[in-house]
Amino acid sequence: MSEAHAFLNGEIVPESEAKIPVYDAGIVMGATVAENVRTFRKKPFLLDRHMKRLVESLRLSHIELDMSIGLLEQTCCELVDRNGALLGADEEMSVIVFITAGVLRRYVGYGKDDLANGPTVCIHTVPMDFRAMAERLANGFRLVTTSIRHVPPECCNPAIKSRSRMHYYLADIEARAVDPDAVALMLDLSGNVTETSIANFMIIQDGTIMSPTLKNSLAGVSREVVIELAQELGIPFVERDFQVGEVLDADEAFITTTPYCIAPVTYINKQEIANGRPGRIFRKLLEKYSDRVGIDIERQMLGPK
Repeated sequence: MSEAHAFLNGEIVPESEAKIPVYDAGIVMGATVAENVRTFRKKPFLLDRHMKRLVESLRLSHIELDMSIGLLEQTCCELVDRNGALLGADEEMSVIVFITAGVLRRYVGYGKDDLANGPTVCIHTVPMDFRAMAERLANGFRLVTTSIRHVPPECCNPAIKSRSRMHYYLADIEARAVDPDAVALMLDLSGNVTETSIANFMIIQDGTIMSPTLKNSLAGVSREVVIELAQELGIPFVERDFQVGEVLDADEAFITTTPYCIAPVTYINKQEIANGRPGRIFRKLLEKYSDRVGIDIERQMLGPK
């Protein structure tokens, strides 16, 4: 099998040759913004929205990109075409774009003038593992709230999609100690629900979708799509603070995230949400999402029935 290719600082190279210096600011300081775009029929889905959010992350992170967004989009599509040829007919991929503040001339005590040669820009692809995703789509995610809280907005603007994620990493370890199959559901310092380590989170109560506010959460692209689909279906949507008790009492719960688009949540803190099965409104949203992308998302992940 031929090797997949990646883009690094102006060149498309074999993936094994896409190497970053150990003194890159992305490694030293975690100063990295990123986007994850998935494909349908080997075409990037909502690439323009992801690039718009990337531009905002760069602005808020004071990283000055010396490459046009148009060229970035064009390169994403080129890599999808090149690497997609290595996949089977029914396979898809994630397109990862990450940009660091750049290589540091000095490891410590640096200032802006110590960033050499501008930002580090990398694009690569990862085949989607539908077999690993299928169980969670069929039976739902299991979430656990942890003692580790979400980074408050006073410390880092939640509009930045960054890779500075130690709090997520530690929270997921704590969650798995409670439930080996769980993902952490982060709370803010006041005990309000925010998001998981991988996704936005929503609940449904009395036919209304409720989302945490964005004061502590990233404005997800898939979240945005679900809000649009809910409006098309006539399902009420509200954005407000809520705590874990309301999640336990919810009729349904789900996450929105690029790889899954939308996926059910059936357990929190080892307790069933409603009957512990994906709910009716979730099903409607998943069907509508499938209409939007032109592919039966569930069938694609679970395989032919």
